[in-house]
Amino acid sequence: MDDASDSPVPGRLVLAATPLGDSRDASPRLRAALATADVVAAEDTRRLRSLAAALDVTVRGRVVSHYDAVEVARLPGLLAEVRAGRTVLVVTDAGMPAVSDPGYRLVAAAAAEGLSVSCLPGPSAVTTALVLSGLPVERFCFEGFAPRRDGQRRRWLATLRAEPRAVVFFESPHRLAETLAAAVEVLGPAREAAVCRELTKKYEEVRRGTLAELAGGAVDEPVRGEVTVVLAGAAPEAAPSVDSLVDAVHERVAAGERLKDASAAVAAAAGVPKRELYNAALAARE
Repeated sequence: MDDASDSPVPGRLVLAATPLGDSRDASPRLRAALATADVVAAEDTRRLRSLAAALDVTVRGRVVSHYDAVEVARLPGLLAEVRAGRTVLVVTDAGMPAVSDPGYRLVAAAAAEGLSVSCLPGPSAVTTALVLSGLPVERFCFEGFAPRRDGQRRRWLATLRAEPRAVVFFESPHRLAETLAAAVEVLGPAREAAVCRELTKKYEEVRRGTLAELAGGAVDEPVRGEVTVVLAGAAPEAAPSVDSLVDAVHERVAAGERLKDASAAVAAAAGVPKRELYNAALAARE
């Protein structure tokens, strides 16, 4: 029988959340992982060194860069390290890897091979902004970064017009005023929102109000720093009245449909009782 001590030690891939700005938010598990990982794949190696210094942690493992432009090229080498029984720690500049930052390709590749993947939870700009927004956020969706070009941005905003969930997205401070102005036109000036900047940092600020108010404020007082925006979910549209749908029924009847069939089709599309609409259309015709 082989000695258990000769069995290969399974490697693992670990994704770890890093502080958004205040190093005191680092978890004990993150400190331990930075000190013991065999390889640390960092979005910015200089920021990693700064974080380690702030935490008084010595990174003894090999440090490699792992940003968008090199993410794919780094995959084979990092997977090989895990296969060889080593621990590979993935960190980004701030927050959770794979959330609008490098990481998900590596996780998918490791999972496809059946390699061990784990996560050290921690700070996230998404959930922090949701909590601070003061908006109903029981249900929400995350949209990453807003599109840069005006046409794409407006088409993207149009898809959110009827979104009932709160919406979270990131934006550059240089484009925030343009995005908010477009949101006023596409989503309406009364939609509630919050603009959160420099979360957990010295100059943390949360501006709350309608899109019109926030768009005006972004012009009068330009925002600096990292920005996360939260939009309130769209209010449910009220169902149209039965009387307002009678003309639509009569138009279909004039085109050749039976009154009963036309009433049923219009009622189903509008979400009203078909019998009530049929009776109203019949009474109007008589």
